[in-house]
Amino acid sequence: MHTRRHLIAFSLATSMLAACTTAPTSAERPPIVFMHGNGDSAALWQTTLWRFESNGWPRDRLFTVDQPFPLARDDDAVAQPGRSSTAESMAFLKAEVERVLKITGAGKVVLIGNSRGGNTIRNYVQNGGGDSVVSHVVLGGNPAHGIWAVKGLREGNEFSGLSPFMQRLNAPKNAAGDEVTPSVKWLTVRSDANDKYAQPDGVWIGAKGTPTNIGFDGPALKGATNVALPRVDHRETSFSPAAFDAGWRFLTGEAPRTQQPVAESAITLSGKVTGLGLDPLNPASGAFVNNLPLPGARLAVFAVDAATGARRGQAAWEQTIAQDGRWGPFNAQSATAYEFVLSAPGYATTHIYRSPFPRSSHVVQLRPERITEADHDAKALVIFTRPRGYFDAQRDTMRFDGQATLPGVPPQGAGVSSAKIKLASDAPRAVAAEFNGERVVGQSWPAAQNDVSMLELTY
Repeated sequence: MHTRRHLIAFSLATSMLAACTTAPTSAERPPIVFMHGNGDSAALWQTTLWRFESNGWPRDRLFTVDQPFPLARDDDAVAQPGRSSTAESMAFLKAEVERVLKITGAGKVVLIGNSRGGNTIRNYVQNGGGDSVVSHVVLGGNPAHGIWAVKGLREGNEFSGLSPFMQRLNAPKNAAGDEVTPSVKWLTVRSDANDKYAQPDGVWIGAKGTPTNIGFDGPALKGATNVALPRVDHRETSFSPAAFDAGWRFLTGEAPRTQQPVAESAITLSGKVTGLGLDPLNPASGAFVNNLPLPGARLAVFAVDAATGARRGQAAWEQTIAQDGRWGPFNAQSATAYEFVLSAPGYATTHIYRSPFPRSSHVVQLRPERITEADHDAKALVIFTRPRGYFDAQRDTMRFDGQATLPGVPPQGAGVSSAKIKLASDAPRAVAAEFNGERVVGQSWPAAQNDVSMLELTY
């Protein structure tokens, strides 16, 4: 009954979206700029792009961005190597929007953001002149009122509801007390109660049992159209079929023809190869993700047997990565599974296995792994990862190398997006990973040779 109530609420909300949104016709689709979240990249929008394309939004009107340093600072006012401030994020997005307007000749853009990307969008619209060039905004899982609002707990952090940044962002914009800039149409998409960053308890910020003073409705904003989706996790507020459905209805006033990608007969793949950075002042603090190019890395792409992960002949594509970090374009087969092999000094040779690609993509971003000290006892190391969502043991049907319980995934809650197994033998063999109907199979490789396997979900 609880789930049914939420489904009814979602149905009513999406009906209202269709009724109240004034939207462009298919002949005049505005450009859309997609802003990723904290520590993420353009790659996470891959399935969203496919869904927009499959419903007729022109591919050349869809733009993703890669913020060079996507992680927020610990304290927004204090410079930190490898991390970005709210002001830097806003300046980055402003420049990208101006570039898109120049390329397309359009007068306005649509902005779609996930998580921290929503902070950047709101800041740009409110304080960076975006209100004059943005027509619609869609925010998925945006911690609009912070992830915590606790006195004395990192109040200078961008994700504190008590931070100066968040207080300014949420200040009333009119007599009605709206928290959003009135000249732009706003949609927020959130989980009913399954977003790790909108929880009343601090379990996901390392403070279990401590109230965060943030509710499940933290991402909702006064003055926006607010939709809650049942059981979706933090990332699924942007990257799930249901999130796409809500966004499409808001932008067009119509239901999408399909929520799933429509296959293309001929596909081309390309993207960027990036690495992991180190704080030059404190290398021992560990690596941080960035979206900087990794020139000099070597990439080889092999067609593999989808049932075993075994290679089907020689490399179908090989390339040394240039200064811009780009790889491809590779003319791939839409029904073929591939293994992407990355090697670079200072990294493990990383074997990335993916399901067959139904459509072309220019955001097949690749990053090599490092084998940590804690994993040096493994004969072979295999990682199962879900970039566009989390694993939820109570909700999802999953198996990893034959086991229904994934290592490191808690028995309840959706807050972990990868699992890792250490094999006791270095003899190569097939390892399978399954998640709600998607199955990826790869081969194990000897860790002693500094190799690691990654089974990466698409959905």
